[in-house]
Amino acid sequence: MWRRILCFFLAARCAVAVDNDVEKLFRDMEVVSDILDEPPKEMLKIEYNDGLDVGNGEEFTPTQTKDEPKLYWTSEPDAYYTVIMVNPDIPTRQNPLLREWLHWLVVNVPGVDIAKGDIIDPYIGPMAPKMSGVLRYVFLIYKQPGKQVFDEAKITNTDVTGHEKFSSMGFAGKYNMELVAGNLFQARWDELVPSLHKQFGISL
Repeated sequence: MWRRILCFFLAARCAVAVDNDVEKLFRDMEVVSDILDEPPKEMLKIEYNDGLDVGNGEEFTPTQTKDEPKLYWTSEPDAYYTVIMVNPDIPTRQNPLLREWLHWLVVNVPGVDIAKGDIIDPYIGPMAPKMSGVLRYVFLIYKQPGKQVFDEAKITNTDVTGHEKFSSMGFAGKYNMELVAGNLFQARWDELVPSLHKQFGISL
């Protein structure tokens, strides 16, 4: 019995530590204030190809993060979630005229099985302009009230329409969702970016 109590106590302490970590990250990186009112409750695990773990505000390249990652968070088995990835710093962090730029949006995700969700905007990796400096890329997981009908147009990765001036909080509020997990990394221009701009018809 005492062993069970000790395990519960240690697990609770770890959970609090994670909560404190994600809150500190989102406040220190000014995601709270720039695009959110409150931080997520849990640190999201983001894993790219070859087991590359990203997040915690660290810097990675567009080449390293060009493919859709795997995401892990504590989910309820019968719950549905929404996955959002945005860049709040377009064209620059100092002058974010197009905040937020939507990079990924999947709704009605059962548990953590993103492949079974409904894609509104397919994943596109970081594509910061060459002179923009280091930009933030924020991942957010929202818990839905249940499986929902989303009145949103599908967005493509060949046109900027629908990507610019997205609002994570506005979207979550519209569908009465609760922020449960999040993480972020930073990236700057590399040699992959011109091909992504060409894909969207962006000329800089």
